[in-house]
Amino acid sequence: MIELKDSGAISPVSSMKRNGKVGNTLFKIAAFTAAALIPLVVITIFVVLFIEAYPAIKVFGVWHFITSKSWDAVNNHFGAFTPLFGSIYVTIWAFIFAAPISIGVAIFITELAPHWLKPIVTTAIELLAAIPTVIYGMWGLFVLAPFMQNHVEPWILNHLATLPIIGFLFNGPGIGIDTFTTAVILSIMITPFMSSLIKDAFSLVPEVVKESAYGLGATRWEAIRKVVMPYVSSGIFGAGIFAIGRALGETMAVSFVNGNNHNPGSFLDMLSLLNSVTTITVTLADEFTEAESHLYLSALFYIALILLVISFSTLAVAKFIVWRLERRWKT
Repeated sequence: MIELKDSGAISPVSSMKRNGKVGNTLFKIAAFTAAALIPLVVITIFVVLFIEAYPAIKVFGVWHFITSKSWDAVNNHFGAFTPLFGSIYVTIWAFIFAAPISIGVAIFITELAPHWLKPIVTTAIELLAAIPTVIYGMWGLFVLAPFMQNHVEPWILNHLATLPIIGFLFNGPGIGIDTFTTAVILSIMITPFMSSLIKDAFSLVPEVVKESAYGLGATRWEAIRKVVMPYVSSGIFGAGIFAIGRALGETMAVSFVNGNNHNPGSFLDMLSLLNSVTTITVTLADEFTEAESHLYLSALFYIALILLVISFSTLAVAKFIVWRLERRWKT
């Protein structure tokens, strides 16, 4: 009888199992590291902004800084109300302009357009989204602003500025470099982003849902309005909030056409679409390299911190509302 001696060699199966365990462990570590990096970067950004903004927080406080319209670099007195209001106000108008167009484009692509036209329109939207923001800004400065100044805003001043109650929205110099032009540029920029998200939401509607509506005698418009729109309401809302977040953070295009005006006058003047204001992002871009004093620099970090908090709060509220809408729809 022949005796088999153990040579100490590792079988191929055992080697593969061992290598598989090592590879699996390394993969888990790499995945965990990648996942941990995102919140770590966010926390780091927040901490750095807070540390740099702390001197201004100590001097001006929170409420006084947010409500003060003073931005005096010579006397080192700063308030965030004007850029904060400008960021929010311009974004609201951009959303008002972009939302109906985005919903209409999404409905056209998913429900109305013939098959041969869908890829053409979709590609056009993607190309519009791919244009660099600085190009939008240059186009706004050299094409849109003169057009607004010479053709649109004179008509607004002649016909809308005299209206009761809402006339104050249309009073102003009407030079084309103002809130109106800025909102139009921003709406053009966020429309492709918003319409793509809404289109994806419409694409998730089961065909059986629409066919059931048609089977009950609904017209195409009735099916879209009473069946499809409620079905994707959470998706539309989420797309709108994400578009608002993008508009809040836009810098280059806005800096070309908003005027960067820290002293727009009274609150009614600030509400006028034909008056120029400034935004947080434009203030940071235009004045960061000019900040000579430490307090001036700290005030800029302070408004950057405020913008970060607003962006995070907007996203958190949007997530919560979308979750509530989806939950209510399922029940």
